[in-house]
Amino acid sequence: MFRVIPAVDIKDGKVVRLRQGRENEITFEAENPVRVAKNWIEKGAKVLHVIDLDGAFQGKLRHEREIREIISLGAEVHVGGGIRSLDLAEKLLNFGARRVILGTIAFERVGEVRKFAERWKDRVIIAIDTKQGKVAVRGWKEKTEITPLEFARIYEDCEVSFLYTNIDIEGLAMGINRENLEFLRKIKRPFYVAGGISSIEDILFIKKLGARGAILGSALYMGKIKLEEALRLEHEES
Repeated sequence: MFRVIPAVDIKDGKVVRLRQGRENEITFEAENPVRVAKNWIEKGAKVLHVIDLDGAFQGKLRHEREIREIISLGAEVHVGGGIRSLDLAEKLLNFGARRVILGTIAFERVGEVRKFAERWKDRVIIAIDTKQGKVAVRGWKEKTEITPLEFARIYEDCEVSFLYTNIDIEGLAMGINRENLEFLRKIKRPFYVAGGISSIEDILFIKKLGARGAILGSALYMGKIKLEEALRLEHEES
């Protein structure tokens, strides 16, 4: 079933939004990530996208306590940011995260991640974070020479899902780049889309593309999209 998924990105103990993923370009912040997460759940969200931004930038999870509290609220939670070891990924899954999002480690340690994904079937999301058309890693700071589709092909025969984020428009809430999303039609595994979503029309396009879910961030926090309205799309025919 298609899901509309609020993002809860945590930095320095606060929920923030960043412009194009840049560590010091904060466009929004709110106290108490657990309270923010609870608010989205009370408004009807069934799934939350929780990212430890400090973890992503520093390579080590920094907000485990907040993440564990959010998981305990009862919604399905997808966790990412700073998961650079499979032991940590397993720990989060055992604690109750529905899925873990692996980016840098999925790029650098393919064999190990493939084995892990086979052990945790449909519990692993491979992050396809792209900058100027190429996959970026290490907190989105390092651009590789591999294309999103090439990266997806590495894991396409595993029981994983994918999360595509267009860093170039992330956090801007100015609309998706529909042309850049077309490659997702070629992927046989389930996928989610994040980055730039700013309207109900954007969400509808992503749903019709065949996505499992759309991640909403800045547009929600800026009031461009009302979550209750977006959630209605989960039950409407495409």
